Amino acid sequence: MAEAPTDKRKAIVEALMDLASRRAWHEIEITDVAKAANVSLAEFRDLFPSKGAVLGALSRQIDRQVLEGTSDDLAGEPARERIFDVLMRRFDALQPYKPALRRISQDLRYEPMSLAALNQVSLNSQRFMLAAAGIDTEGPLGALKLQGAVLVYANTMRTWLDDDDPAQAKTMARLDRELRRAERIIEGAEDLRRLSAPLRAVGRALMQGRGSSRRERRRSDEGNGDRDNPAAAI
Repeated sequence: MAEAPTDKRKAIVEALMDLASRRAWHEIEITDVAKAANVSLAEFRDLFPSKGAVLGALSRQIDRQVLEGTSDDLAGEPARERIFDVLMRRFDALQPYKPALRRISQDLRYEPMSLAALNQVSLNSQRFMLAAAGIDTEGPLGALKLQGAVLVYANTMRTWLDDDDPAQAKTMARLDRELRRAERIIEGAEDLRRLSAPLRAVGRALMQGRGSSRRERRRSDEGNGDRDNPAAAI
């Protein structure tokens, strides 16, 4: 029986993570990954365009694992507690890959392009993590919440990567601090938005008034256009 594409994708993810736990990221060729995963280069190409895309697949794999384990047990808890639970479950799911992620993090730390790509992967992931925690990410503050979640996760991950205590006390303490800080920022942004609501309403009214004046002037100019255009006499 032929191996399913999903099985090959998982094999490639596992192969890359195994290699990354033992070798520097820049020393790993796609041929090395294909060989370790027992797939051809053609099969690798059909499934992934790059090593970075394999990291994206790992992120989605972890997303799915966390989302499948999400329940309504914490529905009545404060938002910070719900997010804390979801993100700790994500770190638990990543535990088997910690040695590889530790080396990858060190190798890519000073590569802006790679970090920008990983930020986008993390944005997509945190959108679903916040949804699992019952946090709305639409509306005027949605982008701020998402990027804030990415920063909370990234800052906590730096502690998690060096936290070899099975109880993960340092990781939990760091996550709690980061969430409290993010909570204060979001609350401040919400307060600012409420306080500035009257000013925004005045601004919209002024802009609409200017738009009406511009439209009236344009119609007037169009009406006088034949008199001002020499070609109108022809």
